[in-house]
Amino acid sequence: MIFITGPLYSGKKEYARRLLGCSREELKDRAVWDAQDQAKDCADLNNLADELARYEVVIATEVGGGVVPVDPAERAAREAAGRLSVLLAQRAQRVVRVFCGLPMELK
Repeated sequence: MIFITGPLYSGKKEYARRLLGCSREELKDRAVWDAQDQAKDCADLNNLADELARYEVVIATEVGGGVVPVDPAERAAREAAGRLSVLLAQRAQRVVRVFCGLPMELK
C-alpha cells in the first residue's frame, strides 16, 4: 500500500491518479481518500488501519497543524486522525507527502 498525505487541496488525488495511471473514475476502486474522517469515533484504529491497508493507495489529509480546538470531541477526532496516519505509515510500503502538487517521498 502507498500512503499519501498532505494538506487540503495539495494535489494528493491527482498524484495518486498519475501514480496508478488511472482515470478519476478508476481511482475510486483502487484508492480510498479522506481516511482521517474514518478515525473519528472509531473504537479500534488498528483494525481500521488493517482494513484501509488493503487498498493500493490510502490518502489522508494532514490534521493538527493549526490551532487546537476548544471542543473536546474535535480534539479527540484530531488525535484519532493523527494516530491513524501513524498506523497507516507503519503498514505502507511507501509514504509520500504531497505539498503544492509536489510529491516528497518519506518512506
